[in-house]
Amino acid sequence: MRVLLHTCCAPCTIYPLKVLRAKGYNPSGLFFNPNIHPFAEYQKRLDAMRDYASFSGMHLDVAEGYPVEIYFRSVSFQENEKCRSCYQIRLEETARKAVEGGFEFFSTTMLYSKYQKHELIKEIALAIEGKAGIKFLYMDFREGWQEGIDISKTLNVYRQKYCGCIYSERERFLKKRNTR
Repeated sequence: MRVLLHTCCAPCTIYPLKVLRAKGYNPSGLFFNPNIHPFAEYQKRLDAMRDYASFSGMHLDVAEGYPVEIYFRSVSFQENEKCRSCYQIRLEETARKAVEGGFEFFSTTMLYSKYQKHELIKEIALAIEGKAGIKFLYMDFREGWQEGIDISKTLNVYRQKYCGCIYSERERFLKKRNTR
């Protein structure tokens, strides 16, 4: 049972990869994240993801280049829907690549994070499932939140401090400033 797993970052991949393998799935990763900004952050996450994929023996496909303009075009003048647009872009590409690669399922590590909009991710993925002709494999990985964190720290995996988009980076700095 082959599943193409959209990977947002290495720390968020640890627990879902473990669970999928334990349930008999054969996951391959796809790193497609045009939302990550700036480029230095994108490169850190990509390097960490490549290292973890190699360590864990997971095949990883990486999108060519740094397609940040795809994200910006999608969210311009629609900042209130930025998360919806971001999830849509990444999940559509994952489904497309899964069909192209002959996978039975597609899924995402975004379902691991307590900070992502879980129900919105699920809603979008199920809609894509209907259009793309490939099954969305839904699993709520949040139960392993602390386990994934602990393992990532033990392995000294790069851990980012925001979801990746410029908006979440701004929110992170505003929160710091407002708590002083």
